[in-house]
Amino acid sequence: MFKELFTDDSDRGVSPVIGVILMVAITVILAAVIGAFVLGLGDQVSNNAPQASFSFEFADDNVTVTHNGGDNIPNSTLNVTNSSGGVTFAEDPVTTGDSVELGYSSGEVIRVIWNNPAGGSSNVLAERQAPQ
Repeated sequence: MFKELFTDDSDRGVSPVIGVILMVAITVILAAVIGAFVLGLGDQVSNNAPQASFSFEFADDNVTVTHNGGDNIPNSTLNVTNSSGGVTFAEDPVTTGDSVELGYSSGEVIRVIWNNPAGGSSNVLAERQAPQ
């Protein structure tokens, strides 16, 4: 009789329910974190600049820029620039051996710039300073 007075069995089902709720919450949070990480990596892959090498040949106030190897690049995303403007390659896509000519002034920097087609960023793939 005294034993029944001090024993309270009304809270027996609360602990397992709280445990299940916590496990479900942790699973949902982990899924969200992993999903955000994986989707974030997918966006970075598409924004990487192409890997290519270019050579610069300076002669008679013109520079010839030649694609020496690496990735094929759509010409709409590639510009060869100096301080007074720029030109694009005629070939599409720009592949090994393709070249373009641009006038230059003494000491100016010639750059091959890739513009991300997704927008928002550009990368200098190669640059060279013109002889003085």
